[in-house]
Amino acid sequence: MDPRGRQLVVQLRRVKDRSGLSLESLETKTGISRSSWDRYFNGKTLPPHRAVEELARTSGADSVRLLVLHEIAEDARQRRSALSPSDGATDPRADVPEVEPASLKDARPPLVRRGVVLAVAALAGVGAGMVISSAWNGDRSAGNQVKTTAAAPGPSSSRTSATAERKRYVFQPGKSYPCEVRRSEAAGKGLYAGYSVTQSAVLAGPGWDVVEAQCLLRHHHMEPGIVDGVYGQQTIAAVMRLQGKAGLPADGVVGPHTWRVLRG
Repeated sequence: MDPRGRQLVVQLRRVKDRSGLSLESLETKTGISRSSWDRYFNGKTLPPHRAVEELARTSGADSVRLLVLHEIAEDARQRRSALSPSDGATDPRADVPEVEPASLKDARPPLVRRGVVLAVAALAGVGAGMVISSAWNGDRSAGNQVKTTAAAPGPSSSRTSATAERKRYVFQPGKSYPCEVRRSEAAGKGLYAGYSVTQSAVLAGPGWDVVEAQCLLRHHHMEPGIVDGVYGQQTIAAVMRLQGKAGLPADGVVGPHTWRVLRG
């Protein structure tokens, strides 16, 4: 399954586990068979839009967040299905922006892809919620040392809320943002590249939170590719390498625990 599909599956399983609902209870409450839910939670089949809505309704979870992740996963699946064998030569790891196929715009509910950034940003306070006690004590070379400053100048025009003061993110082909990583009070005395101070946002669509994460990944020598704000394959692979090194589940999902490592 595509990494975007895995992100959705991880979140669906967390919602189910928190709700305490069994597969039998879900079948009764949603009208969707137990075997179907089993396939969805095990990543064997991407769940349909209705199943995501029903799970959110039944469990009381935030449907907007889940539907945003579902849209991204479904778009990725549609693009893979549309690829011809000749297209297979394209490097799938390239960190490139993804454009919604025209055929999907009329066939889907008005959950517009350009709204993904706003929806995800609104969910910054919602974390992954996994209980993980592992700590990362990776060695840092002399070149990786950073200085502590309360308000050192950097890429951001704001010292307290980089995302709030910055203009709305718009993808620019070929644009690469500079990374000047330092420690800052704005990021809770953690590492900060000047683009976002979030410590909990779940990354999905393109935006300043992704630019921040890419800079921090580069600082940790995880090679996320071009720093363009797009959460593509190369960035996801870099996140998984960081998570594996830190002893976290290497699922490519950036939540509070991964941010803690990035800011470390």
